[in-house]
Amino acid sequence: MRILYTFTIFLSSALLFLIQPMVARIILPAFGGSPAVWTTSMVFFQAVLLAGYAYAHFSNAKLGPKRQSLIHIPLMLVAIATLPFATHIAGGATGSETPFLGVLGALGSMVGAVFFCVSAGAPILQRWFAATDDKDAKDPYFLYSASNLGSMIALLGYPVFMEPRYKLSEQTHAWMVGYFALVALMTATAVVAWTKKPSDRSSETSALVSKITSRQRCMWVLLGAVPSSLLLGVTAYLTTNVAPIPLLWVVPLALYLLTFIFAFANKRLASSSGLARFLPLLLTPLALAVILESSTPLVPLAIFHLATFFVAAWMCHARLSESRPDPAHLTEFYLWMSVGGVLGGIFNAALAPLVFTTLIEYPIALVAACFLRTPRKPENDGFTSADAVYPVVLGFATFLITAVAKVLNFEPSPGRTMVAIGVPAIACFVAVDRPKRYALSLAAVFAAAFMMHTSSGGTVLYTARSFFGVHRVVGTGEHYSMHELVHGTTTHGKQDSKRPGEPLTYYTRSGPIGRVFNEFHGAKAKARLAFVGLGVGSLAAYGEPGQDLTFFEIDPVVRDIASNPKYFSYLHDSKANVQLVMGDARLTLAQQPAGQFGIIVLDAFSSDAIPIHLLTEDAVKMYLTKLEDHGILAFHVSNRYLTLSPMMGAIARDLHLAVLENDDGILTDEETNEGKTPSIWVIMARDKKDFGKLTKQSAWSDIPVTDKQQAWTDDFSNILSAFKVGSEEP
Repeated sequence: MRILYTFTIFLSSALLFLIQPMVARIILPAFGGSPAVWTTSMVFFQAVLLAGYAYAHFSNAKLGPKRQSLIHIPLMLVAIATLPFATHIAGGATGSETPFLGVLGALGSMVGAVFFCVSAGAPILQRWFAATDDKDAKDPYFLYSASNLGSMIALLGYPVFMEPRYKLSEQTHAWMVGYFALVALMTATAVVAWTKKPSDRSSETSALVSKITSRQRCMWVLLGAVPSSLLLGVTAYLTTNVAPIPLLWVVPLALYLLTFIFAFANKRLASSSGLARFLPLLLTPLALAVILESSTPLVPLAIFHLATFFVAAWMCHARLSESRPDPAHLTEFYLWMSVGGVLGGIFNAALAPLVFTTLIEYPIALVAACFLRTPRKPENDGFTSADAVYPVVLGFATFLITAVAKVLNFEPSPGRTMVAIGVPAIACFVAVDRPKRYALSLAAVFAAAFMMHTSSGGTVLYTARSFFGVHRVVGTGEHYSMHELVHGTTTHGKQDSKRPGEPLTYYTRSGPIGRVFNEFHGAKAKARLAFVGLGVGSLAAYGEPGQDLTFFEIDPVVRDIASNPKYFSYLHDSKANVQLVMGDARLTLAQQPAGQFGIIVLDAFSSDAIPIHLLTEDAVKMYLTKLEDHGILAFHVSNRYLTLSPMMGAIARDLHLAVLENDDGILTDEETNEGKTPSIWVIMARDKKDFGKLTKQSAWSDIPVTDKQQAWTDDFSNILSAFKVGSEEP
C-alpha cells in the first residue's frame, strides 16, 4: 500500500510540473512573448493550485476521506473530456494589450479542469493514507517528499528529455496517457485503502488535542511566502545581474523542490535551528555582493547566491515540517502553506515591478528569512529597545560613510564601496545571535547603501523598471559624454554626445548591420524599414530623407528612454520619418499590410534570453508576408551562451531562402575604443541576388547546415542543442 500511494503521489506531482511549461509554450505565439504572459500563467497555476488545496481541505472536512474519494475520482473522469488539450490557440490579444483575461481564459479552457484535479491529489492522497492502518499513517508527511521528488524530476526532464525530442502535439498526448494512469492509480489507492482495516485513531479526538491557532496559521503562511518570494527573487537577480543564461531558472526551482524533499523526509538531515545558525555565514557576505552588484567571477558567484537561497528556503521548510499538525489537520496545513506561496509569488511577480525601480524584492526576501530564524537561546527571541536602536545607528553610520565619500568626490569603485559597506556588514554579524536585531541591521545597511547608490562602471543617470526588467542609463567619460542603456549585465546601446550621429555597439557602420545599410542607401535605399526591438534607437541613425522607419517595441520604459533626447537623440535626430508601435512584435507586425517593408531587422533579445516565438519557422513565414519581393530579413543573433546561426540556417533551408552570416567577433583596439561591440548577424532573402554586393564581401559567408539540424517551430524547439561548448563569461 505504501508503494502504491508513494508512486501515485509521485506521478501526480510530475504531471503538474510537466503541464506548466508545455502549456506556456502553446499559448506564446497567440499572445506574444511578453512577461505579462508568463506572469499571468504563473498566477493562473498558483491560483488553481490553491483552489485545489482548498477543495481538498473542505471536501475532506465535510465528507471525510471515504466519501471524498466518491466525489474526487468521478471528477477526474469528467475532466478527461478536455483532453488532449489543444496545441494551437487562435486569435489571442492585440499587441498593445496586456492579455491578462485572454491568457486566463485560454488556460482555463485548455487545462483548468485537469490541473485542478491533479493539484488536489497530493493533500488528498496523504489524508487518505492517514486514515489507513499503515504503521506510518499517524505521520503521512513523508509522502510530500515523494511529491516534490516527482515535481523535480519532471522539472528537469522536460527541457532535457521531452522538449528536445517531441513536438507539442506528441507531448500533450503523452501527458494525457499519464493522466489516464493517474486516474487508475487514484482509484486503486481508494479501493485498497477502504478494503483494509481502517485506523482506530479518532480524528475527532486528535483534532481536539491538536487544535490549530491563528498564530500557527499565520506562521505557515509566512514560512510558505518567504521561500516562494526568494525563489523568484534569486531567479530574477541571477538571470538579470549575474548570468542571463537560458534555462538557468530551472536550477533555483529544482533546489526549491529539493528543500521540500529534505525537510519532509522521514529522516531529517538538518534542523531549522541548525540551518538558522549557518545562514548568516552565507548571507552576510552575500549582502556585500548584492550591494556591490558583483557579476564576476560568474560561476562561484552564482553558486554563492544559490547556496544562500537553498539554506534559507530549507530553513523555512524545515520549520514548516517541524510545525506540521496532526494528520486530521493535514489538508488545512497545506492550504495555508499554499496561500503563503501564492502571496510570495504575487509580491514578486505583480507588486514589485509596480512599486520598485530595482530588484529590491530579493534583499527584502533575504531579510524576511532572517526574521524567521530561530535563536540559539529562547530568551533571544524577544524584541527589546536595543534591537531597534542598534539597526538605526548602523544604518545612519552606513549612510554617513557613503555620503561623505560622495561629498569628497571619491571615484566610485568596488574597493571603496567594500570598505564603506564591509564594516557595517561586520557590525551586522555581531548581532547574529538575536534574529530580529540581525535582520533589522541587515535591512538598515541595504537601505542606506541603496539610497546612496552609484555604479562602479559610471554614474547612474536614470533608473526605471517594468515587467521586462530594470533599465539604467549610465553616464561615463568627461562630463558624462557617453550614455549607455544597461539591462542587467548587458548593454543595449550607447551614444557619444561628441559624435551624436554615429551608431555604436552592435550597430556601427563597419559592423554587419552597418554593411547592410551601406549597401542599400541612396538610390538603392528601401522606402520602408521595420525594426523589431528599439534599444536606444541606434538604427535610426541610418534613416534617410523620405524613408519610413517603424520600430516595434514591447517595453514602455525602453520607449521612454530612447525618445528622451536628454539621454539618447537617435530617434529625435533621424533624417527619416520614425514611427513607434508598441506591443509584442509578432502580434503587431502581423497586423501590418502585406509586402510593405524592404528590410525587417529582428533584434529583440533581452540580455541573453531569447524570444523563441520570434525565431521560429512559423514566425519567419509571417515576416516574409510583410516583406517586399526583393526585401531582406536581418537577425541579430549575438549570444554569450547559444549558437543560433545553424538553427537559422535550418529555417532558411526548409523555406528555400538564401542566407548569409557575418560573425564580427574580432575587433581592433581602435574599434573597441570607438565604441564598437562584437556581434553576429544573419540575413535572409528569397534570392541571393537580393543581397546585392554583400555576397562579394568576404565578411559574409554561407551557413553550413547538416540534415540533423532541426529548425525551431511553434511546435518544436531545442534550446539545449544550441548551447555553446565552453561559453566564455561575460
